[in-house]
Amino acid sequence: MWFPLIVFLVIAFLACIVQVNQYERAIKFTMGRVTGMMEPGWRIRIPIFQFIKKVDIRLKTLDLPPQDAITQDNISVKVNVVIYFKVVDPKKAIIDVQNVDFAVFQLAQTTMRNVVGEVPLDDLLSKRGELSQRIEKMVDEQTLTWGIEVTGVELKDINLPESMIRTIGKQAEAERERRAVIINSEGEVAAAENLSKAARMLAETPGALHLRTLNSINDISSDASNTIVFTVPMEILKAIDGFVKKT
Repeated sequence: MWFPLIVFLVIAFLACIVQVNQYERAIKFTMGRVTGMMEPGWRIRIPIFQFIKKVDIRLKTLDLPPQDAITQDNISVKVNVVIYFKVVDPKKAIIDVQNVDFAVFQLAQTTMRNVVGEVPLDDLLSKRGELSQRIEKMVDEQTLTWGIEVTGVELKDINLPESMIRTIGKQAEAERERRAVIINSEGEVAAAENLSKAARMLAETPGALHLRTLNSINDISSDASNTIVFTVPMEILKAIDGFVKKT
């Protein structure tokens, strides 16, 4: 006789228990009005009269698929953005916004396009960190009013048209060639300066030129396969010719 009643009471008691996990917070609605927030653990609610809405407060990752955008210099690009955010005010996230994840997605998408449209392509490729911080700040200012905190934004991928990739490749090749020419010319200037200094030292030092000549002859003669041709100064030839005539 008492068994059905006991079973009914146990089922009713279990129906009143709500488990809130450590990574969740629960908003309690009593007859449609918010009457409190439940912390982790087993909590009691009155069925029919009270409704519980759980909110996940863990860090979430939102990976936006590649979005079409146009830079300040009218270059069409596809940009992939990753956003990290979490709920810091469960009440606002439930009451003020119908779908938090979708709202953050749309806001991040619009903000990214606006930021990309304000910078040229060179800045977009070279200043990813600055642009990511700028997008994060702009999105976070809006989402804080929804009870959402944006902890990070990363520009994951920037895809360019094939024609632009070829143009950038040609530009990079031309830049490398220009630098190579500059380096070579700087080396030639340095070599010319050193040769000029050496020539002045040889000319100003008595006997230095003869010693240098003898040293060069010694280096050449070390290889038996070399044929050495000496150029005799015209003054010596004239002196020899005069000596021969006198005799």
